[in-house]
Amino acid sequence: MSYLCPLCSAPLNQHQNSYRCDSNHQFDIAKEGYVNLLPVQHKRSKDPGDNKKMMQARRQFLDGGHYQPMRDAVSELLSQQLAITKHVDVLDIGCGEGYYTSHFQHTLPDASVHGLDISKVAIRYAAKRYRDVAFLVASSQRLPFADNQMDAVVRIYAPCNGEELQRVVKHDGIVVTVTPGPRHLYQLKAGIYDEVRLHDIPVEEIPGFELASEQSVAYNMTLNSADATTLLQMTPFAWRAPEALWQQLKNADAFHCEADFTLRVYAKRSQ
Repeated sequence: MSYLCPLCSAPLNQHQNSYRCDSNHQFDIAKEGYVNLLPVQHKRSKDPGDNKKMMQARRQFLDGGHYQPMRDAVSELLSQQLAITKHVDVLDIGCGEGYYTSHFQHTLPDASVHGLDISKVAIRYAAKRYRDVAFLVASSQRLPFADNQMDAVVRIYAPCNGEELQRVVKHDGIVVTVTPGPRHLYQLKAGIYDEVRLHDIPVEEIPGFELASEQSVAYNMTLNSADATTLLQMTPFAWRAPEALWQQLKNADAFHCEADFTLRVYAKRSQ
């Protein structure tokens, strides 16, 4: 696998346990197998992304299978959209601890699947657990891949520079996005807001792409107290949650909550 140097954009070549460009910028391969391509000057904080506690909680929740229907639906989309008669490269942006990324590799055994995240902690745990995926620490605003390198890019809740997607995705490639549907986590929101407004995230405009398909994946979850509390911690509105809701989740034997996801496939426009 070849990457681009995050400092000078030249190709990186592997030399034993490191990657090096012609300008002699060097990036070592960690013992877990990942490579860190996020230089300090590109960081907005000392340790960006999920910390160890957040990552461990997220892994525990995902290992419970609560988001498996969505994961399987994304994998099915990739299988349907990608030609199985040739080798393909797939990139999972914002891959976290690798739960989704590993399943994509399992679903597409002949593909090269890459997991990218800004969190070094998450990537370390991902690489240690899922040895068949190429993981790297890098910014989604400066993707360290060559032009027209990816057959598919997956973004589950993850932001990315649209122009970078246009650059790295092949001419016949796709981008798959997952965003919250109108009723996602309705019961959690009802414990926070006096009135829950059902908002759907509008269709994103990605430069050089057009919307090819859209589908909803919605189902009910039954969570124990630990998973319900973790789920609330994973949401962007956790800081608004009153103490009464935290106590309700902590004391709940079974908390019933809706999951609602919108999956969209964007096809790259013909040049």
